[in-house]
Amino acid sequence: MAQLNDLFAKYDRLVLFDTETTGLDFSRDEIIEFAAVVVEQRDGRAEVIEQYDELIALSPGGFVPPKIQELTGISNEDLRERGISKTRVCCDIARMFAGNTLLLAYNAHFDLSFLFYLLLRSGDPMILKGKDKLDLLTVYKDRHSYPHKLCNAIEVYGLADQVVNSHRAVDDVLATVAVMLAMEAEQDDLKNYVNLFGYNPKYGVSGKPIGSVTYKPQPYNPIKPLYEA
Repeated sequence: MAQLNDLFAKYDRLVLFDTETTGLDFSRDEIIEFAAVVVEQRDGRAEVIEQYDELIALSPGGFVPPKIQELTGISNEDLRERGISKTRVCCDIARMFAGNTLLLAYNAHFDLSFLFYLLLRSGDPMILKGKDKLDLLTVYKDRHSYPHKLCNAIEVYGLADQVVNSHRAVDDVLATVAVMLAMEAEQDDLKNYVNLFGYNPKYGVSGKPIGSVTYKPQPYNPIKPLYEA
């Protein structure tokens, strides 16, 4: 695994995470799967020290829409039988996010927005306060032309034989780790994207902006890096 020295010069651990949800409304829909990978530097090299993946039980009266079941393969029965409580997953998230930790995701604004509402209702949203955040989608959009989905990044970086974008959080977060390492090998400037999220200037920021993040409009084919804009 790449060294990621610039990031580990500032952070003790990196936590990459992904969610599957019942829909797109941060305040109304629910997380049904949460997956994370914890990366630390050991003997000068970045190493995965923990993988986490859990289905999350629905709130009373909640259900997984048919389109989401088809997309993710997660059914209402799966969540009834194997879903853990929201309180428990919030405790697990608090443990993984503790300390001097950088939070990373592909399209991080989406996942962090859902995470905030989960923690607000069933845990402590203050665990997100003061945590630096890095959106790998913003990095990818700065470096490669449209389209910009995770599956496109997997293809462009030649990772299709190693990982898969299956719309299951556990697969997608492992794919995100591979994409991050490919980005590091491609150009060593990930540190410049910490707390800097790009957004489509046509649609603006979706939902409530994250207070600690700087948002900048990001065209499909930027002329220069967003951190220089």
